Amino acid sequence: MRYLYGADAGQQHVDTWTSPSARGLAILVHGGYWRSTYGAQVMEPLAADLVGRGWDVANVEYRRVGSGGGYPVTLEDAAAGIEYASRTRADTVERVVLVGHSVGGELSLLNAARADLVLALAPVTDVLRTYDEDLGESAAVAFMGATPAQNPDGYRAASPRWQLPVATPVLITHGVDDDRVPIEHSRSYRDAAVESGCDVELREFSRLPHGDQIDPAGPHWLDAVTWLTTKSL
Repeated sequence: MRYLYGADAGQQHVDTWTSPSARGLAILVHGGYWRSTYGAQVMEPLAADLVGRGWDVANVEYRRVGSGGGYPVTLEDAAAGIEYASRTRADTVERVVLVGHSVGGELSLLNAARADLVLALAPVTDVLRTYDEDLGESAAVAFMGATPAQNPDGYRAASPRWQLPVATPVLITHGVDDDRVPIEHSRSYRDAAVESGCDVELREFSRLPHGDQIDPAGPHWLDAVTWLTTKSL
């Protein structure tokens, strides 16, 4: 079932699937370095796996660079889509969790207060560092529409690393061999989060390329879904 949370039917929508057991609601947020190259459909293998494990699923689409998005529109859309999805089921399931990949991890971490748990799959945690390291074919400046010197507050507002502390428990999975979002970004976020008293765990995998994070056959996935199910709230 598809629901619209904005006027742009092609970009501002949430697709949903239900499971008879409905142990919880998993809200999925895709990545793609803020560009329109990838859409919410890339998360459908995870959606199918979660439904098979007894979860209701909501898959959020949002406007990106090349489809009417960019800063701050993309952040506003993600917040609206996540809020819409969580509001529709929050009173009827045991737990609401956010599952975000890459910049979807960024968007999930920024909206952690709307969920009981966050699973961040190789997340972008620091847009300034993404700019400094020129990751994703200059993705940060394309998203922000400005350099850090021109909009320092915007870069910090878009970066979970600089929005700590986070009150919601977080699990990060990251591959040591990830060449799209270096694992050092997640290590830095975890260290800063733990120092500020947050419940943030990082699980590292020796062979987990960036794209394999959204493959339910990946080596990380069973650990991740077990955590989503058993983590104390």
